[in-house]
Amino acid sequence: MHLRDGLQTHATVRQRYDHLVETGGVERDPAQERVVAALDRLTDEISAKRLAQKSSALGWLFARSKKPREAVKGLYVHGGVGRGKTMLMDMFFELLPVRRKRRVHFNDFMADVQDRIQKHRAARKNGEVKDDDPIPPVARALADEAWVLCFDEFSVTDIADAMILSRLFSALFANGVVLVATSNVAPQELYRDGLNRQLFLPFIGLLERNAHVMTLDAEKDYRQEKLNRLPVYVTPADTAADRALDEAWEAIADGRPTEAAVLTLKGRQLVVPRAAGDAARFSFADLCEKPLGARDYLALANRFSTIFIDHVPVLGEGRRNEAKRFILLIDTLYDHRMRLVMSAAAQPEGLYTAKRGTEVFEFERTASRLVEMQSHDWLEAWAERRKVEAAPVEARQAQG
Repeated sequence: MHLRDGLQTHATVRQRYDHLVETGGVERDPAQERVVAALDRLTDEISAKRLAQKSSALGWLFARSKKPREAVKGLYVHGGVGRGKTMLMDMFFELLPVRRKRRVHFNDFMADVQDRIQKHRAARKNGEVKDDDPIPPVARALADEAWVLCFDEFSVTDIADAMILSRLFSALFANGVVLVATSNVAPQELYRDGLNRQLFLPFIGLLERNAHVMTLDAEKDYRQEKLNRLPVYVTPADTAADRALDEAWEAIADGRPTEAAVLTLKGRQLVVPRAAGDAARFSFADLCEKPLGARDYLALANRFSTIFIDHVPVLGEGRRNEAKRFILLIDTLYDHRMRLVMSAAAQPEGLYTAKRGTEVFEFERTASRLVEMQSHDWLEAWAERRKVEAAPVEARQAQG
């Protein structure tokens, strides 16, 4: 441990992990501890390489008999959701004493690579560069920007990415890049059943030669335990409720970037203000004060598994249209067995105050469903379905 700005900090992943255990932040887990040890070993190797690179500028002062250092072998950690992969990556990346390092979701990284390739091809067409092959210069530029690449959620689903990965990473490794990645699947399961997978297979061998592969088979789903403690229905919809939903959103996003998304429905677009993975977040106004209907809500249910709704108001006689949309929305989410997290001005039975009209009776069903969707049984069933959906294809086939 050392002091920084008068505060005690932790120099190693082990020290940071032990501190979390001691303060009740996590439970000690042997599987996590094995990854902790591997991350600290990797930090030492990267630090030694960094010092060697610094001293190489003065190499002419010394004898030339020293052999060059071997390339640092990275780390690929795979395991089920909620086992602590993101937490450990957070610790490693923050503590790694390297300036040129990059932490990015793997799909975002590949989108950046594809953009760079397109720009190089355009520059080649305009006679601005001479290289016909864009991979070597793109890899050099990436390596110059960051020689330690940390990937969250390493997965390959796009054929355009799959076809270039072997050549791209061969060039990156040749330029001294160290790979650290987390994934839900082992290397041999990457791009499983993908189109032309035989052309992708050399990348798996390359990955296994350049990164130690570890399984994080922690005994508990720590992420799900954390999520189980989060509120899913918060009232009243005040600043405290906003904070509670922000904390729940951060936990569910689990380090993934939050950004707007657009769903296309028969020539028109449905804007999702905030999305992260398979979770989406809206205000009540976004979903129920705009002219949306069954097709829109079905599109959301087919794309996401968790929906956040901020600031559901009490609805009276003058807001029958909003009440109708809210009834339809909850029916859709309920029928698709989704997880709903929301803040509201009142408990479910007090959200609709009109005394006449069919909405009065329909809202009784809505209130009942809102209560059920808060229950432990509902959330447990949701979590079990998500585990099955996240399992490898052959495991799902074995179950069914």
